[in-house]
Amino acid sequence: MIDPIRVSGLSDDDNRLVNALLRQLGEKMPRNLLRETYYNSKRVARQISTVVPPQYHRMGVALGWAAKTVDGLSNRCNLDGFVWADGDLSDVGLPELLDENRFLSEVRGGITTAMLYGPSFIVNTAGGEGEPGSLIHFRSAKDATGIWNHRTRSMDNLLSVVDRDDDGNISEFVLYQDGVTTTCRKSGSWSVEDRSEHRYGVPVEKFAYRPETNPFGVSRLSRSIMYFQDAALRTLIRAEGHMDVYSFPEMWMLGADESIFKNPDGSMKESWEVMIGRIKGIPDDEGASTPRADVKQFQAASPSSHMEWLNVLAKNMANESNLPVSEFALTDYANPTSEGALVEGRDGLIADAEAAMYEFGFSLSRAVRRGLAIQNRDPSLFDDLRGVQPKWRSPLHLSRAAEADAGSKQVAAAPWLAETTVGLELLGLSEQQIERVLAERRRIQGRAALEAVSGTVDPAADELARANALKVSADALGVLVRAGVDQDDAADRAGLSGLKWTGAVPVSLRVPESQADNFEQS
Repeated sequence: MIDPIRVSGLSDDDNRLVNALLRQLGEKMPRNLLRETYYNSKRVARQISTVVPPQYHRMGVALGWAAKTVDGLSNRCNLDGFVWADGDLSDVGLPELLDENRFLSEVRGGITTAMLYGPSFIVNTAGGEGEPGSLIHFRSAKDATGIWNHRTRSMDNLLSVVDRDDDGNISEFVLYQDGVTTTCRKSGSWSVEDRSEHRYGVPVEKFAYRPETNPFGVSRLSRSIMYFQDAALRTLIRAEGHMDVYSFPEMWMLGADESIFKNPDGSMKESWEVMIGRIKGIPDDEGASTPRADVKQFQAASPSSHMEWLNVLAKNMANESNLPVSEFALTDYANPTSEGALVEGRDGLIADAEAAMYEFGFSLSRAVRRGLAIQNRDPSLFDDLRGVQPKWRSPLHLSRAAEADAGSKQVAAAPWLAETTVGLELLGLSEQQIERVLAERRRIQGRAALEAVSGTVDPAADELARANALKVSADALGVLVRAGVDQDDAADRAGLSGLKWTGAVPVSLRVPESQADNFEQS
């Protein structure tokens, strides 16, 4: 829980708002920290039973299933850039905005934290001295919270923690409101350090994963996911104990008293001390009906039950997270799995990725539009760029051959696509490859134009042009001859006059019998 504060320089209403947001942040903090421990594999299993030695609980047994649940989906959501059908985004400075903010890299972190905590937030601010003109930051739910307006479907405000002291207490935060950004710092007491006005509304976008039932989204680490993680950790600890303790043959002693199970002070030994003892000395009791104890041995228990249960948990984890079973289960593939089977096994994951990218795309496009408006110092640019959309990489990871084959069929149906960047994308070329191809094509065209103006011709290019022209003429000649046109006449029309003919004719033509007899005899 975060204690109430009062900031000098803020109105009473703003102070109440700040405390309400701090309280909201504090209420969500324990659950967010819990999910963070699962993601970082720092969540430890509680003691299972008295049979498992306590030192096994201190071994630091860890399992990365929770992180795989988050990363397995976030790795399918890859932003390649932005497109605008109505113009060139380079003209308004998009490359500079993305580069100066390392935006494509920052997006990956924003997606991961959104899937881990439920929401992230995208914040636009104007840069200060020595900074880029327009800044875009991603803030996680661990350090930011706000109020969502259900009618306008936008944020009414946001409180973002930007600094903490050595004890982890908040020492600086920024309050974003409509047209006003206020920075507050604690230096003995709380006060307003900076206040700036602007014309960009509330410069914040909610960046939430699956906001269907909750406007701030949900975490990928649901209660069931956390249970399966805990259960798998307990199973691993049991397996560790089994390897050291229960893999030894079980002994039964008939006729012995309980003294061998006691410590020198008369207290009973712990269960694990009895089980882990390698040598047990049993004294004879001459006064008993059976003076010497009879020891029976049973074979050690197999650890297969632990592995079978771990596989059951792995399959439940896979079903809950829509990841393939092979990502968790201890599965051996006797035969290679076909590409079609791999794709089919990821249908749920691909559907989740497409839905997430659709929701993320709306917030990203608005944040970039606002960032360009701030960079160009033109608030109207935010509305002028409404057609800007994010360009996502396909979550369906196909082989290069399959992607090129599908693209070539689409380009063949509409050949003019081959002259566009969209056509090159369909063929499977990356953004960098497309840029290089187009740049090289421009250089070739420029060189050709220069040669045409100067009257100089590259010998190699001239020879290639003549060879291509000869091929075209030869193809035209073949078509005419196969159509039954006189060979010399066909050669003249194809521009190949003076050819020497062997007398052979295409098999598709039928020669008169008299000529055929002479041809066979010659």
